[in-house]
Amino acid sequence: MSESLQNLSAHLSELFADKIQHSKIALNELTIEVSPQDLLEVATVLRNDVVCGFEQLSDLCGVDYLSYGDSEWDVGGSSFTRGVKREFSFDGDEQDTDPVAFEGKRFAVVIHLLSIKNNRRIRLKIYCDDNDFPLLDSVTDIWNGANWFEREAFDLYGIMFNNHPDLRRILTDYGFSGHPFRKDFPLTGHVEMRYDEEQKRVIYEPVSIEPRVLVPRTIRDDQRFSPASEAEK
Repeated sequence: MSESLQNLSAHLSELFADKIQHSKIALNELTIEVSPQDLLEVATVLRNDVVCGFEQLSDLCGVDYLSYGDSEWDVGGSSFTRGVKREFSFDGDEQDTDPVAFEGKRFAVVIHLLSIKNNRRIRLKIYCDDNDFPLLDSVTDIWNGANWFEREAFDLYGIMFNNHPDLRRILTDYGFSGHPFRKDFPLTGHVEMRYDEEQKRVIYEPVSIEPRVLVPRTIRDDQRFSPASEAEK
């Protein structure tokens, strides 16, 4: 474990007292977790404090912990099947027949900061309090580079950022419905698009592809998969 990270962790404990909900050093990286209410205060100190000096935001991303830790694939008999069972309605929407129950805070935002002067990094993690309407304060006034990253987290995960100067989609289409990186978003999407030669424009239609599993369903007769004989045991 790096002595520099230990010293930084101790320094942050003195600066923020009980504002740090969790702190961990793993794989030579320091991660601290704070509440949404303390985000702006902690972020400002991380940038302005001489010992910290995290003047650059290198990344900001959303996380969805729905079904976190659960396997998506079941192994039964001689084949692999997807653990997510879905049904298709007539309008093309894909729905879960057995939705995953989730307790606790589902959405989080992870911020990666870099101190060029001190040559070290830190990871800042914030869980959103409301699973139905995930909301955090924008850090664009502290790090201008957060602008596009927060728009991406909004577009893909539906996480809202209070006081963001221009919060709108950045990767999906203008009329896109839903947030594609959420765990409960259908794998095939809701609609498909194509260019219509007659109408001379792009049109949207219900999804026409059929769900399939892209792994072998049958284990072939091969010595590598044959049961060991009594002599080999």
